[in-house]
Amino acid sequence: MELRIDGPQRSDAQRNRERILKVALVELSHSADAPLSAIAKKAGVGQGTFYRNFPNREALILEVYGHEVQQLTDAAAELLRTKAPDQALCEWMDSLARFAVAKVGLADAMRQTIGTSTASAQPGYAPVVAAIEALLVANHEAGTIRPDVTADDFILAIAGIWQIDVNGDWQSQAARLRDLVMDGLRTGAPGRD
Repeated sequence: MELRIDGPQRSDAQRNRERILKVALVELSHSADAPLSAIAKKAGVGQGTFYRNFPNREALILEVYGHEVQQLTDAAAELLRTKAPDQALCEWMDSLARFAVAKVGLADAMRQTIGTSTASAQPGYAPVVAAIEALLVANHEAGTIRPDVTADDFILAIAGIWQIDVNGDWQSQAARLRDLVMDGLRTGAPGRD
């Protein structure tokens, strides 16, 4: 008689992986140099389990970052389903600010992992651009922003979000930046005439 224990192992393995990712997000957000051994220990897994899931630091960081970017891009689609286009864009910029501030250490870890390559070559860039384009298209169709705004324009306009001092009053700074960007996007919008 053959004993099969594939089911529980698979669910245990999945839970281990999810715990590792959850702990890694917290630890890497606090410090780009968080030791992998500390992440494994806090996740309650052994080194073997850890390295079976993530053979190196780069694999772990890329997966954590990819998961966070996916949540950010999914938020754009959800907001467009539930809000007016200009409100969706405002709220998504708020989410982007929270992402930028909360993930300072993770961003540092990503820079260490991928070096100083251009933004367009970074993992997660294409889905973020796609989310931005969806938000802009919805706003163009609704006439709530000027018709000539491109994703590249928007990215340049919000670039200041990455300069916000996370140790200061970042919420007020982010809100002011959001309002300035939205005011600029609305100037010349067909629906505002």
